[in-house]
Amino acid sequence: MKTVVLAFTGASGLPYGMRLLQCLLQSGQRVHLVYSQAAQIVAKQEIDFTLPNRPQDAEKILLEHLNKLSPKKFSGELRVFGRDDWYAPMASGSNPGDAMVICPCTMGTLAAVAAGLSDDLITRGADVMLKEKRPLILVPRESPFSSVHLENMLKLSHAGAVILPPNPGFYYQPQSVQDLVDFVVARILDHLHVPHELVKRWGA
Repeated sequence: MKTVVLAFTGASGLPYGMRLLQCLLQSGQRVHLVYSQAAQIVAKQEIDFTLPNRPQDAEKILLEHLNKLSPKKFSGELRVFGRDDWYAPMASGSNPGDAMVICPCTMGTLAAVAAGLSDDLITRGADVMLKEKRPLILVPRESPFSSVHLENMLKLSHAGAVILPPNPGFYYQPQSVQDLVDFVVARILDHLHVPHELVKRWGA
């Protein structure tokens, strides 16, 4: 069982993050989830889902919600942390997760991580991943990218992060929005080395 730190921020793209959470739990991973206030707003707008303010409430409600979406029983574990919970495991290099994914990732969060700022649990968790040489995957959802955005991405790439924009492929002839979401989530899972069967692999 891997421990994957998952962060939702206020960029458009909560369906990617929620599907990733579902797949990680289905595959038996331990997920430490944290989300921003802006992510709560986006979740309500994009998927008509209310992310609770209290982490204890969020764990129960998220599991109930995801179980309704999938007949497959979850074998993973979910813990939700408040964005100012400095006692959370991901806040220290002495107990980091095996990897961290920020999905979706705002340009503001990306810039803060690139600058080494750690003013909340999301950016602190990312900072810990970089300094401990653990996998950090950022899924930036913006279009177009400015020169500032691109420079920040390059800086993070040089620091060891994976920049994985949610750009679905069409060579496998997707038939639904869910197929497009699954393509992106599959690429994230590949980089986490988590097995999946979301999409048919090229040449298979």
